[in-house]
Amino acid sequence: MKTQQLLSLILLLNLAVMLFIAARPQQQTFDKISVREFELLDTSGKRRASIKVESTGDVVFRMMDATGTIRVKLGANEEGSGLVLLDDTTNPGVHVLAQKKGTSLTLTDKAGKKREY
Repeated sequence: MKTQQLLSLILLLNLAVMLFIAARPQQQTFDKISVREFELLDTSGKRRASIKVESTGDVVFRMMDATGTIRVKLGANEEGSGLVLLDDTTNPGVHVLAQKKGTSLTLTDKAGKKREY
């Protein structure tokens, strides 16, 4: 009878160890992940950022606030790249372009006055 109790105890301990190992969060590392679109969601499931290839071939990274309004947009294509930082009324506050035809920086203040460089 003692042998059976000992075996049962060992079995229960093994089961407990296996459950402990299985319950631990596992971190995985991948060499490469291929997707057509990447979305980052907040804890309530709202899309807060996306990276995707548009139908035009442009690659666009967008970051949104809690309401889903785009606040940052970064894009690239064969002509060059661009960055737009949008203010609270979704007007461009900072607009940077780096293209074959030249580079530009436009700053817009709250009154709508633009300074171009």
